[in-house]
Amino acid sequence: MSEVDKSALEKILRQLKCHFTWNLFKEENVSQDLENRVCNQIEFLNTEFKATMYNLLAYIKHLGGQNEAALECLGQAEQLIQREHADHADIRSLVTWGNYAWVLYHMGRLSEAQAYVDKVKQVCEKFSNPYSIECPELDSEEGWTLLQCGGRRNERAKVYFEKALEEKPNNPEFSCGLAIAMYRLDDKPQRQFPDGVLNQAVELNPDNQYVKVLLALKWQMINKETEGEALVIEALEKAPCQTDVLRSAAKFYQKKGDVDKAIELFQKALESMPNNGYICHQIACCYREKAKQIQKLENSEADRTGEKIEELRKCAMDYTNNAIKKGLSPLDAYSDLAEVETECDQIPFNKEPPDAEGKQLHGDCYKFRGYHGKSEDAAVQHYLNGETISTKSAEKENVKCQPQNGAETHLPQNVPNSWYL
Repeated sequence: MSEVDKSALEKILRQLKCHFTWNLFKEENVSQDLENRVCNQIEFLNTEFKATMYNLLAYIKHLGGQNEAALECLGQAEQLIQREHADHADIRSLVTWGNYAWVLYHMGRLSEAQAYVDKVKQVCEKFSNPYSIECPELDSEEGWTLLQCGGRRNERAKVYFEKALEEKPNNPEFSCGLAIAMYRLDDKPQRQFPDGVLNQAVELNPDNQYVKVLLALKWQMINKETEGEALVIEALEKAPCQTDVLRSAAKFYQKKGDVDKAIELFQKALESMPNNGYICHQIACCYREKAKQIQKLENSEADRTGEKIEELRKCAMDYTNNAIKKGLSPLDAYSDLAEVETECDQIPFNKEPPDAEGKQLHGDCYKFRGYHGKSEDAAVQHYLNGETISTKSAEKENVKCQPQNGAETHLPQNVPNSWYL
């Protein structure tokens, strides 16, 4: 292919509707966490959504320099579309073909890239536009991809699902996507939406247990916790291993105050996603909450109660450390500031050298105060008591607080708004 032809191909590629033109990431790197979550979705999602996940995984693989793996993912997506959407396979394949063209272009296989551009053109010309068309299926595809990437993209996802529903108001897929997007945006009082959107999504998607738990969480917010718990129980019975169901159900019980049940569900979710730092953080929060609950109870056996509280706090700190090791930023890992600061303040400044456990706890508190700029003198004292923390390690830890570009150490900036809750 001549250089002129290559330039013409580049102009056409920019017109295609696919992951390469959707402005998903500001920089060409993504977190290992996102890739893990996508793989988990492929394992547990209903079959009709798997093609969407394979397309996103292909893009992630490309950004990681794994173009051959990207082509394999696109092949999986293409097969699923042919099997699950046979009636609209051409339209449903436009995103996949666009991704194929881009990956092959980056691999220097320009004639093959042109072949996929031609396939897109054959479909789009039927709708008077040579390389892109407006249709609800493509809007939904982009909406689901934005939802998976999370964060501030949820607002864009909501717009695309609303646009798709204008064409097909009772489409289960589009309704489900809109409900999830709106739930994620429901974190501010001025933006809270009525439960009708989630109700409709559940009615149109009776087998979608994740949306069912989201409705339960919404009901919990409007003082219908009993009705909501019935939905949670039903969802867990029908999808006992689905990670997004487990995490959302755990959140329900955490809000209810049943932290034992929440810990059980979070730990079960962690079995499927062992490298997920945010789940570790959520478990740590539950252990701290349980310690607070016991502390509030009047108990004549004060010594025994104190031992139990210390044990729970140690569990919380262990999970917090694991969360950081698995890539969660320390600022997120120590986000429940009040509880952590209370723990730090309750540690006596002994002159005697601490044991190994004490060194770790003093070290954690030193890092915590250093991250948040609180009480420099106390931080130094924790440093001295911890003994093992060097200035070099402190500098290294502070670097972790800065935005990370490395895929292995960075989670999405707004982790709770990613696909799982």
